[in-house]
Amino acid sequence: MDAWPRDAVVLATTAFTNGLIGSSGRAGQKRTLLELLERLAPSYGDDWWFTAHHGMALSENGQREAARPKIERSLSQNPKNPWAAHACAHLCYEEGDPNAARAFLASWLPTYPRNGALYSHLNWHLALGHLEADDGAAAYLLFREAFTPDVHSGPPRGKVNDAVSFLWRWELAGHPRDAEAWRIVHDFANSAFPRAGAAFSDMHVALALAVAGNDAALEVRERQMEELERQGRYPSGPCVPAVSRAFANFERRDFSAAIDALEPIAGELERIGGSRAQLDLVEFTLLKAYIGANRLDDAHRTLSARRRGSSSLPVAGLAAVP
Repeated sequence: MDAWPRDAVVLATTAFTNGLIGSSGRAGQKRTLLELLERLAPSYGDDWWFTAHHGMALSENGQREAARPKIERSLSQNPKNPWAAHACAHLCYEEGDPNAARAFLASWLPTYPRNGALYSHLNWHLALGHLEADDGAAAYLLFREAFTPDVHSGPPRGKVNDAVSFLWRWELAGHPRDAEAWRIVHDFANSAFPRAGAAFSDMHVALALAVAGNDAALEVRERQMEELERQGRYPSGPCVPAVSRAFANFERRDFSAAIDALEPIAGELERIGGSRAQLDLVEFTLLKAYIGANRLDDAHRTLSARRRGSSSLPVAGLAAVP
């Protein structure tokens, strides 16, 4: 990029949240990506593709006021740009405004092809907006129609991540488990990712295994992650094995053990990869574990430290937190 800053084909490998930098396992990777895009910005000028990614990176670093005009500019230049629509959905999430996210996505998605690479993931965002606005029926209908593994428009990674995270967040919000949906997701995840290797996907596969009660397969995957780490080939380090243990303990309703697994790595979740919205899967699990263990002061401390308003987080039991 130093030699050819406008080589967008090369930049596209890392410009988005789950690109090469976002999957590097490094602490501070969101800041690193933003610094790269800031350095390249003069070379791209008012380019709609670049501006969408730049706005998304600003949003992920908490610079929401700087992000909004870039995202809006990208959309005005190319209203069909899914990366700008994606950045807008994230910005609404970071601002704690599910109604804005729902209004935008409900108006934008009908113009986007159902086989578009981001179609199902954007519907995942819309479903999160419904969950946060306490419209569980609308959220689950979208899951069934737009991003179960058999209808998801994205690659295997997206099929697993979106389905697993939605089903878990659905339950954390107080809705009943759909055992058949989990069985389908479990079987697909195991076939798509038979071995550990990519931290962000491994986290979601581990959750599917934990929900299925497939302890033997979960132990095998944890050993694979630990062996890769010993070989220097698992750059996110102990984060995913810790989250994996937490999910398994949570499923056994051993909330104290889940908390013990998550607290030491709670400040390092960025290393797993994914957006801040996606990593809330882990933080919401920790919140629910605090509630389950009747550690309401710890839940309050976690809520107080969050980056945005917490009044409408879709986690059942938050009303009891002082």
